[in-house]
Amino acid sequence: MLYSVIVTTDIGAEFGDIRPLDAARMRALNVNHVHLLDLIDSNTDFVSELANPAVGCITQLQRDHLVGIEQPRDRNKKLLNCLTRRSVASFNQFTEVLSRYQADLMALLVTDGGETFLICK
Repeated sequence: MLYSVIVTTDIGAEFGDIRPLDAARMRALNVNHVHLLDLIDSNTDFVSELANPAVGCITQLQRDHLVGIEQPRDRNKKLLNCLTRRSVASFNQFTEVLSRYQADLMALLVTDGGETFLICK
């Protein structure tokens, strides 16, 4: 049996569910990718909050997969990969949770013109 799937990029646009991420958000992730890999503390609490149904940034299945990754850098790489495939609304939810858990990293996600912000820890 053959199934056809219709995919549109504006499903749920009225709710901020625009896919893929816009150029500014992708630039922030791309420009600061290396820093985010090393600096995000994607511990179980943080990842669980991202999967909280009230937040809905990632799915429960993605949360379970991320928690199972032992190396923090590998976990962050997978998390960032998930974010690039999610909607603008999901990205905004991610930044909201990040601002509560690791506010010092927010500068990495609000670049203007593609410059990199360095954070010393």
